[in-house]
Amino acid sequence: MEMQDTPDTTAASSPGVESIRVEPDLDFIQRLSEQCGDSFTKCIQCGTCSAICTLSPDSAPFPRKEMAWANWGLKERLLNDPDVWLCYQCNDCSTRCPRDARPGDLLGAIRQESITQYATPRFLARWAGQPQGIPLMLGIPMALLTIALLLRDPVADALGISTGITDQIIYSYSAFFPHWFLNSFFLILSFLVLLASVTGAVRFWGALKTGAPASVNTSPVQSIPASIWKVLKKILKHDDFTSCTAAYSRFWSHSGVFFGFLALSLVSIWVVTARYNPLITGDFVYPLAFLDPWKILANIGGLALIGGLFVMILERINNSGKAGAGSYFDWALITTLVAVVATGFITEILHYIRLEPHRHLAYFVHLVFVTALILYLPYSKLAHMIYRTIALIYAEHTGRSAGVRSKLGPVTEDTERKEE
Repeated sequence: MEMQDTPDTTAASSPGVESIRVEPDLDFIQRLSEQCGDSFTKCIQCGTCSAICTLSPDSAPFPRKEMAWANWGLKERLLNDPDVWLCYQCNDCSTRCPRDARPGDLLGAIRQESITQYATPRFLARWAGQPQGIPLMLGIPMALLTIALLLRDPVADALGISTGITDQIIYSYSAFFPHWFLNSFFLILSFLVLLASVTGAVRFWGALKTGAPASVNTSPVQSIPASIWKVLKKILKHDDFTSCTAAYSRFWSHSGVFFGFLALSLVSIWVVTARYNPLITGDFVYPLAFLDPWKILANIGGLALIGGLFVMILERINNSGKAGAGSYFDWALITTLVAVVATGFITEILHYIRLEPHRHLAYFVHLVFVTALILYLPYSKLAHMIYRTIALIYAEHTGRSAGVRSKLGPVTEDTERKEE
């Protein structure tokens, strides 16, 4: 069966029109329906979603074409489409859709499928995307940490490692969780996760380059380093979130989560690299004192993260029509982040009130959730950090992001009247 790339084309012989053979992937359509419902099948291709989106380029705008491709079951076309990742699911399109087809929810489901497609190994992404995988998702980190703890003393004896406690450490975790042990465990884990992340990123970049329609010009318009720099500035400023009108509060919730997570990551890197960090003069004392600047940054980051998550949860519960109720994929990440921060603060409190042996148990539970967060980074919704960044870089590199109407600011009734 021959059909057009987009439903608004006139004839296969027209200049610039691409004719493709439609071979629907019915399993793919079914998975999308399971993840976001079948509301996308209501789409009548009116184009309201593309017209209202302030992030959609003027040339081949999204999400109208993605709605058609999803209904046609064009899996490869969708999984190779950078526009899927240019959407931040602000749901302006969903709230304005006359048929309640919810394009934002569909693009979210396609992003989940993309993570599974490019993940290595792929079965971990499948587990991360379904509730049945919860026992394994928690059981594997717990098993890894338990095995590492059982090997702690034999490894220390074999390598001649001794745990030193100075008089500056008043109340230490060293007896159970020495610094060298935590560093070694998380460095090895992070290396494996980085390897998996890079593998998925390389596969995704290759798919973006080879999967573009023949009618789309993908010639570079600026260098990759320049594109990376521009994207990093955009991410730090959260420019695209400010253009949302249906759920503007997502800017604040996402900012709290993003910058809180960034602060905690910086503190973790500082602690892990302390032995080799040229910026540290004198003895490095761990655990950090309560008034240590890095401890203060960690606590501020934790509060920002939990505050952003709280707003995010309220949005999904009280304003699901505009913000979207969220899929299991969303809630799995939110729950994990809440567990990491909550157990971290509980551990800190139990540590300072010197409650034995509860502080050690709380710390172990905290480390299990931290391990899960890191281990499943390339497979959970946290992988958005990888794939969205790559798609944004590709869009800048090829000029795809040029002409985006977000430069005009958020779409309002006044803006719409001026455009008319």
